[in-house]
Formats: sequence, structure tokens, C-alpha cells
Amino acid sequence: MRIDKYLWAMRIFKTRSDAADACKGGKIKVNDTDAKPSREVKPADRITVRRMPVTYLYKVIAVIDKRQPAKNVPLYMENITPPEELAKLTDVHRTSSIWREQGAGRPTKKERRALDAVIQI
Repeated sequence: MRIDKYLWAMRIFKTRSDAADACKGGKIKVNDTDAKPSREVKPADRITVRRMPVTYLYKVIAVIDKRQPAKNVPLYMENITPPEELAKLTDVHRTSSIWREQGAGRPTKKERRALDAVIQI
């Protein structure tokens, strides 16, 4: 199976063309070598996906030919991304200058003016 189709089927990318563009852009590696969209994937391959700020690492367990529901993805692919890489996601939220509580919704017009004033300073 092609790498772009496999990444789409495993729900790493929303569309197959996004997966193909990532391959063409050098953001996908299979067994530490750059992968073109037509590269064939085999069981036990290690796929590296660079999505800023994190570099994800996956191990292919089985190859399938159709897009799978999200609950079936662990049957075909194992996420072996180191915890240090995943910690980068929370670091981005902590270091951002403007942070809102999750679930607080969109800012009001008054809050938006206050945020804009902070950004300009």
C-alpha cells in the first residue's frame, strides 16, 4: 500500500492529498529515509511524521486497503512517539502569551480589545 494512502487510512492526515503533500515536502520518513507518496509500506516499518512542533513516530503493525474508524487504528498502527515529543504540545500552550481557559468560548468584544492591547505592548 502507498504511504500517502496508508497515512490517510490511519487518520494521520485528513485527506490523501494532504498526506501526499507532506511526503513531497519531506515531512514523512519511512525507516529514516525520505518517502515519496508512492512508497510502499510493509509491516514493521517505522514512519516518522513531522508536524510542528512535534515529530511523531509510528510502527506499522498491518497494512490495510480501506480507511478505518478511529477505534480500529491501534490494530494496524502503533504510536511509539517518545513522551518528550508529546510534552512539546503542552509547552506551546504554557509559553503562549495569551491563554484562555478551555471551554471559555470566544472572547467578548471587550475582552478582545483587552487582548489586542496586550499584544501591541
